Formats: sequence, C-alpha cells, structure tokens
Amino acid sequence: MYRVWYSTESFADFIIDHTLLAGLPHTKKKMYESDANNPNNFHTMPDHIRKILYLDAPDAIIEKDNEPVFSIEVTTEAGTGHNAFQRFARIAAAVENSVPAFYIYPEGKIISRRAVPDKWDEINPLIFNALEAVMSIYGIPALLYYFPTDDISIYRNNVNASPHLTTKGLCYDADVIRYSGCPDSTADSMQNMFAALNEIITATESSGVIPARINLLRNLVIRDQRNFMQGEFAVKAAGRTARQMSPLSAVIEVPTSYLMNYLSQFETGDYIIGDLLRSREITCLYQVNAGFRGDPYPGCLAAIDYLVCRQGLTFEDRRKNLVMVWGKVEVDDDEETISITDEHGSTVTDFFSAVQGSSRLNLLTKYYYELQNKEKPRYFMQVRYGSTYSKVKHIRVYSYFADAILFPDGSLWRDA
Repeated sequence: MYRVWYSTESFADFIIDHTLLAGLPHTKKKMYESDANNPNNFHTMPDHIRKILYLDAPDAIIEKDNEPVFSIEVTTEAGTGHNAFQRFARIAAAVENSVPAFYIYPEGKIISRRAVPDKWDEINPLIFNALEAVMSIYGIPALLYYFPTDDISIYRNNVNASPHLTTKGLCYDADVIRYSGCPDSTADSMQNMFAALNEIITATESSGVIPARINLLRNLVIRDQRNFMQGEFAVKAAGRTARQMSPLSAVIEVPTSYLMNYLSQFETGDYIIGDLLRSREITCLYQVNAGFRGDPYPGCLAAIDYLVCRQGLTFEDRRKNLVMVWGKVEVDDDEETISITDEHGSTVTDFFSAVQGSSRLNLLTKYYYELQNKEKPRYFMQVRYGSTYSKVKHIRVYSYFADAILFPDGSLWRDA
C-alpha cells in the first residue's frame, strides 16, 4: 500500500493521477511540517517520515509499507541569486536519508518592479551543481524539472508578448479545479518527471523500496535528466565560474588559523576550543550581510556545504569548515585573523531570541499532572527527540549545517 503525504491535496492528486500510483493501492494523508508549526498534530507523524522533516518539509512524500519511496518539492518562485536555494535543505534532508528527491522549479518568471520594465528573472544555474554534488555524495537522485513556462528564448526580449503574461509566464494545469496551482501536466518537463517517477515505482514494485534505490542512478531515464541538468548549468553559466554565482560569491576562504585566532577571545584558562575546527586547514566563511532571518539563507548554507565543503556523508567528513557570518568579513593577513563589520544590526541576541521563542513549545519542564491528555504523546516525542522539531526551521538548519556561527557581538561553534 502506497501512502501519499501532502501539504496541498491538489498536488497529491496531481502526482497520483499522472503516475502509476493511480492504478496501485494508495491512500492520502495530510503532512504536518514540524512541532514548531503544528504542535497539535506533528507528534502524530510516523517516525520514518519525521526523519525527512528534521530540517524542513517537502510538498509531498510518497511511501510504501512505511518506507519512503521519493519526495517532491514544487515552487513558483523566481530563482535568481540566493532564491533558487531557498528550499535546498528539504532536498538534502530527503537524500541524506536515501530518499530520491524531485524539485520542480521555473526556468524563469516574469517580475514586475517599480519604475523598471517587466523582465524575466531566470534560474541561478548553480542550483544544478549543488544537486549534482548531493547525488555524487549519496548516490541517490536529486533531480530538478522545470515548472512549465512560456519559452524564454522567444520572449526574453519581448516580455509583454508572453502568452501567459497574467500568470507571470507560468503555465498551470488546465484542470484548475482538481489541480489548482499545479504545473501544466502536458508540458515536456512534467512528462519527463512522471516518467522518472514511474521508473522508481516500477523498480519498487519489482524489488522493494530499499533494493530499488541501489541502481537508480544507473537508470537511463534518470541519467538523461541528470545529463540535462549538467548541460543546463554549462549553457546558463555562460562562461561564469561557480564562484561568481550566489551564494558562493558571498563565500571567502581563509586559513583555519585565522578563524581560531578570532575565536581565541572566547578561550579562558580552563577552556580551550575543541579539535573539530582545528582539524581542517581551510575555513569557508559565508557572509550574510543582512538582518538576521530565515529564507533564503538556510538553504544557501546547506548548498554551500555540498558545493565546497562536504566530501562525505556527515558534517564530520567535511574537507573545509563551514562558518556562517552575520555581517561583512574583513581579513587581516598581518595579524592572521578576521573581523566582522555590522551593517544591518544582526546580533547574537537575534539567534537566542529565536531559540527562546521556540521554547514555549517545550513540554519537558512540565510535570505529568500539568499535561493535558492530548499533550502526553507529544511530551513522549520530545523526551526522545528533545527540541529538534520544536525549533523554527532556520534555527534547525543553521545549527545542523554550520560548524560555527559568528555575529559581530558573539559566536557559537562546535567542539566536536
């Protein structure tokens, strides 16, 4: 029996009706994103689904007999700059658990800005490199399919002639009742995605969920899309290197000794920073010169990990440290250290406030007699997982991926 966990039921129907799932026994179930967003319901999610939701929630997870088969994320956002990576942590969370991930994203979107002519905002091609890096490390598909749009090559310089100008160039499914907000199912990109999903379903039916995963990257349909993605990067990069694109353009590399010299201000006579940071010669500093917040930065941090730091399955297998800096970094080669300039008022207090704001959802400080009956299974979940699912998404992602987080007025770091 297949079960389709969904955020939006119309999208669940879209996937079911256009794949082999339509002819197989299946049910649908509402998916709750986190204990932070849905404290009354999240604890009812089964453990094997929660493992994919520990960073962020995709739009759909399809499972068979309590084992995830694949996950799907769909967005209609314009993919310029950092934005293409906004949902990347969701992809990473699935693939890190050996679950194939599918990402539906527009090649471009018509954007209107004040006092500027309408134009196409086109996808940042570095997203293809990031997905390729994830696939290379885990051996599990992480594929992007374009949300259907008008042909950008035809209408790039004639935006107002785009047939779907009123929907910003996006092509939605003709069945607006059943598949509200879903991409045009007749488009080549969607037909290709349905074919890949069917390949996974067929392999699952033949050999079981877990054995089917082993050879997915050898599958010709999946290889074709992987090759297409690599080709899209080459064409859309137009001679630019990966380092010239966001978010890598916001990353600088320094000797780790510079970082340790900076962090030495926090060492005392009875405390010396642990060995993890020192074990890597180079440190990547991701500068977020903005006020402290979430999207799109959590997904960018995850992508940077796979693009330039990670060479193994966990953060311990990084070749380089991954450090998030809220501010602008200045490198002092004479003193072999760094300094951070604050331009947007980010402070370590912002981080702590976000964590403390989530603590209201923590039941672990309560006594049994204080709990309502409906809170008792949720309390039991928190006993096992602590506050993992109770923190807001960006705090979960930052603390999961970063080896250290630096603010102009304070820092946090891993010792091991």
